[in-house]
Amino acid sequence: MDATQHLVFEPRPARTLHSGPLGRAVRAIRRIARRGRVGISARLCAGEPVCLALWATLFLTALFLVLPSVDLAVSDTFYQAGAGFWLSENPFLRALRKSSSVVMGAVLIAAVGAMIQASRGEGHRAAVLARKGGFLLLGFALGPGLLVNGVLKSLWGRPRPVHIQPFGDDVAYEPVWRISEACASNCSFVSGESSSAAWMVAALVLVPRRWRLAVGVPLTLYATLLSLNRIAFGGHFLSDVLLSWSLTALVMGLTWRLVVAAPAVARVRRLAPADAVTA
Repeated sequence: MDATQHLVFEPRPARTLHSGPLGRAVRAIRRIARRGRVGISARLCAGEPVCLALWATLFLTALFLVLPSVDLAVSDTFYQAGAGFWLSENPFLRALRKSSSVVMGAVLIAAVGAMIQASRGEGHRAAVLARKGGFLLLGFALGPGLLVNGVLKSLWGRPRPVHIQPFGDDVAYEPVWRISEACASNCSFVSGESSSAAWMVAALVLVPRRWRLAVGVPLTLYATLLSLNRIAFGGHFLSDVLLSWSLTALVMGLTWRLVVAAPAVARVRRLAPADAVTA
């Protein structure tokens, strides 16, 4: 008898979209889509950060379009004929500006550290900690990174205060949201450093609740001084700073809703009795 007659050849299972690396990618995309649906379907209330940031952006836009002189008046307080924006040479303020890179790096390290710590743990708390770290990293990429520096500062072309006619140069003032060719790159609208400063405040989500007030007050003061510093240096208008804060807050609010709040809502729905969900 031929030895091969005793061999049984099992057919190899066909590869599908649900197997291997491709399957894991498909499942990850589906999870993100489900979170997005939950985040969108969950009702927004007037007091939520997303709504507050949106209304602030609309209000500030209307204010500076109707009263552009506010921008010029605020910048003029830091300008002296013959000396220019003289505070730009102040050693303390220059050191304050340089310190932002160190603080921003520390926040990024804290966010990555939170995700590493969460990966070593188990349960709901570890998952929430990982989402908070992911929220900060994704928010930084989408807010200060993509929206502010990648789109607005690169494409809107608004000249900086130090480059316009009232303050010693020959370029005309451009109002908020007007696309201009007066500046080729790294322009005034909106402030990138103010956006990063606003993002730093969001790092309070990693601080235990009992310490948030003690950490939040000096951190918010520090972020505010960093932002006002840009006006004192003639690098940005007041509108650049305030709209940078509101737009960054809007991005961070939407990111929180997608990365942190939506999974929490989905978990509640999953654990709730069926009659409670459908009620």
